[in-house]
Amino acid sequence: MSQVAEEHRSQAPQSLRIAVLTISDTRTVATDHSGARIIELAEAAGHAIVERAIIADDPEPMRRLLEDYRDRADLDAVLLTGGTGISSRDQTYETVSALLTRPLPGYGELFRMLSFAEIGPAAMLSRAVGGLMGRRVVLVMPGSRAAVELAMTRIILPELPHLVQQARK
Repeated sequence: MSQVAEEHRSQAPQSLRIAVLTISDTRTVATDHSGARIIELAEAAGHAIVERAIIADDPEPMRRLLEDYRDRADLDAVLLTGGTGISSRDQTYETVSALLTRPLPGYGELFRMLSFAEIGPAAMLSRAVGGLMGRRVVLVMPGSRAAVELAMTRIILPELPHLVQQARK
């Protein structure tokens, strides 16, 4: 890593306030293993979970909740899991993409590249997406626990503080 990148990272906040949102028509807190894994990994990295929610893959309620998260002063980032596939029921990509004021195409590209190394060409079915919604960082992961593990450990946790720092500027 370059000296400039290291310098930027050293100025980033070390503890972030995160909302975790699971998009699912069937999951409950007891069965939401992916959302639970996001929380476990984020807390182990020193971040605080401000809110956890599970909502159906329905664009209007999802949009309203994300707009609420965008406007809250007590959140730095929103991490979503689920609804990124290509079935007619999967609406997360379209809903989140419409709200992003600054998309980060590299997030989805990087996720699919790393996923390809693990699962092969089926990685193209993921519509992981991320960016800024105002000054709020929003990153969407697929709903599988393996996808969450990959995204959180290889992409999100290493870079999230830096993303938040940049979003605040």
